[in-house]
Amino acid sequence: MATSAPFLLGPAAHKVFSRVAEEAGDHFGVARTAITVLAALLALVLAATVGSGLIQRRGDREERMTDVLGTAFKIYNPGYDIEVRNWGATTTLSMSFTVAARPMRAVGGFVEGYGGVERVVTQDFFGHVGRLPLGHYAGTTLSTALMNVGTGNQPKAVVEFAKPLTTDELVAFTAENKSDAEKVVLERRPTSIPITWGGTTMWDRALMPGADDEPIKSDLANFRRWVGILKDYDDDNLHDFDLSLARLRKAADDGLVYAYVDSLVTIGELRKIIDDPLVRTVRVADVAYDLERP
Repeated sequence: MATSAPFLLGPAAHKVFSRVAEEAGDHFGVARTAITVLAALLALVLAATVGSGLIQRRGDREERMTDVLGTAFKIYNPGYDIEVRNWGATTTLSMSFTVAARPMRAVGGFVEGYGGVERVVTQDFFGHVGRLPLGHYAGTTLSTALMNVGTGNQPKAVVEFAKPLTTDELVAFTAENKSDAEKVVLERRPTSIPITWGGTTMWDRALMPGADDEPIKSDLANFRRWVGILKDYDDDNLHDFDLSLARLRKAADDGLVYAYVDSLVTIGELRKIIDDPLVRTVRVADVAYDLERP
């Protein structure tokens, strides 16, 4: 019975198999190196993404972004009721927040309850604000009326004073004329949007007035508190909102009111107001039909 002889490899065959094994080992080594490099790159990307987010959210950076930029955006658009929403949306390279903007209208109009259009304000990784929506190009009638303060231009419910009033004088004036200073103009800046301020809605973290506080004085106090948190390095971004630290600080120090907006006043009441010797002119920015008021 024949038996099979063992299969023996000669020197040449050993060399062939050794070369194959070495090549297979080389390919495995390359693949292992590639996987290691890819894993390292993925870890770096994740670290950069998470790290940049943590860097951007360091301290109170998100909150301060809306404190400074959100409030500046409201001053930049005085013809709108603006609400800051969804603040603190953060990506690898930027932070942003959403605002809802609704044109200010006379109370009692048919647009009451309109929620407004949402816009996004963005700040990049280095803290610079991006392209801004609305602003001078919004062109509302109220914005135009405010730009005409100090010019003598028509059309003429922005009440402009012949000379600026102190807050005590404005309190006395509005009480006597049964008027409501919803938003006050804190500088005279003909043909340009002036600094305006109105109520606790201007700064989302403004102090609420107490029961015995005069709203006009509380407004000025909150404006001064907001200006007080601004730093010199904010000036660059403020210029994008057509503002400057110098103007804001001067308005806060002076505390003078050049005009104010009243969205509740009637035409009959305006006729009395315009006869007051303190008043230079009255500019009607909007009229609404309110069937519940004569």
